[in-house]
Amino acid sequence: MALSRWGTDAEAKDLNEGIRGLLRDVLGVTAESGVSFDPAAVVASPSKLDDDDIAALIALVGPGNVSVEDAQRLPRARGKSTPDLLAWRLRPEVDCPDAVVAPASDDEVAALLEWCGRESVAVVPFGGGTSVVGGLNPDAGGHRAVVSVDLVRFDALESIDTVSGEAVFGAGVTGPRAEELLAEHGYSLGHFPQSFPYASLGGYAMTRSSGQSSAGYGRFDEMVRGLTVVTPVGTIESSRAPASAAGPDLRQWLLGSEGAFGVCTRVRVRIHPVPEVVRHEAFRFPDFATGAAAVRAVEQQGTGPTVIRLSDETETMVNLATATDSIGEGAGEDGESGGCLCLCLFEGTVEHAESRHAETRALLEAHGGVSLGAGPAESWEHGRFGAPVLRDSLLDNGALVETLETATDWSNIEKLRDVVVVALTSSLEASGTPALVMCHISHVYPTGASLYFTVVAGQRGADPLTQWLDAKRAASEAIGANGGTITHHHAVGADHRPYLAAEIGEVGVAMLRAVKAAVDPHGVCNPGTLIP
Repeated sequence: MALSRWGTDAEAKDLNEGIRGLLRDVLGVTAESGVSFDPAAVVASPSKLDDDDIAALIALVGPGNVSVEDAQRLPRARGKSTPDLLAWRLRPEVDCPDAVVAPASDDEVAALLEWCGRESVAVVPFGGGTSVVGGLNPDAGGHRAVVSVDLVRFDALESIDTVSGEAVFGAGVTGPRAEELLAEHGYSLGHFPQSFPYASLGGYAMTRSSGQSSAGYGRFDEMVRGLTVVTPVGTIESSRAPASAAGPDLRQWLLGSEGAFGVCTRVRVRIHPVPEVVRHEAFRFPDFATGAAAVRAVEQQGTGPTVIRLSDETETMVNLATATDSIGEGAGEDGESGGCLCLCLFEGTVEHAESRHAETRALLEAHGGVSLGAGPAESWEHGRFGAPVLRDSLLDNGALVETLETATDWSNIEKLRDVVVVALTSSLEASGTPALVMCHISHVYPTGASLYFTVVAGQRGADPLTQWLDAKRAASEAIGANGGTITHHHAVGADHRPYLAAEIGEVGVAMLRAVKAAVDPHGVCNPGTLIP
């Protein structure tokens, strides 16, 4: 990916007139308002490693697999959050990892961790580089240097068990590559987060990722049957059976650990046959409360959509719910305005998809939904990975754009949504800009659901980075004070770490710190991330 963008330069899109009009008329910004990225201004911090260090690293992982070149260090210096992307524009002097190292085996990772512990060098694992919570920023944590451990060479489908419905992948395999490799055997993983084009399976596991098909296939942590994590004191292979009473499940200590305990090198995941058919249907509800009640009924009754998403009135109004290339161009192809859009997909055999579709439709209609046909859901599926690319163009055109997410119980959904919207709009209005705050439900459970917020405002002042951080702080405090989790699927990283202690309590913090001390006695594994 490009340094200052989510995707590649080739993916960049010009804004359509509808979006330009919204920016101009509502936020008072134009292309001239934006803070541009100047590649010539970027200055990488010099490497703190000397020739002896580099020679030692090369001896561990082989020639050609260690680099101190700026071209390798810069892309691993920041993630892809809005603060990261603004930092490329506003703070071009970049703190980089001191080297990039690419091991190819568990033994090489173990030797690297042993060397780093002995030499006081921190380690930050790197997969696809899609963190939006500061999870891969090179924090040395008081050590003399920090290296980025790129898992690109852990790139194979190591085994597939079609009888059990499982596959073992190297942690560096990306989502698209995993689907390609499985498709050769007639199988699919079915995990499609918005980061899908770039993120890696190891990253999915270490951040407890949740994909857009979570209603049908579950979160990624539910797909993981086992994983290998190399720690500074040894290697952990978790889980040998589909279920066990042999003490606490070690997977739950490793999933979501974000590299703080060691480096994930492979994952064993549940797979399923490639669906025979995909069916689509969209529905309109009069308001968010009615739609949320209908989605809850679907989940609690277990009618089985693969995807079910409910956009609030604001997200529906601007068409963000369906396709990023038609934002600002009206309320939808049915010609009606207002209300909330619900999108559904159903996958599987012809008979199974049809029966689940019919049962879900009947339930949604019984709860006040009006069918809009397949079109809006097909449109969303076609463009569902385009929003981060759109964000790049919006930032270039003077807008302040970011997302954040949480989850709570069904009984608290409306209250939490309202207080977060107020927190965000109040903070941004205080900075001198109106704010458009959109929300949708896209991950559902019998007892609750996620809330995913998209925020669009105008960049104000000389430091829009601080402008956003103030708004994010207000939203995070509102989430913590009103029964939400600080993160549903973006992970903790560095950005959410200040709020974790309040969520898990003193005993929970003590447990995390105890495990950290036991498996990482020198504290070299991703300092500054996760552990309060």
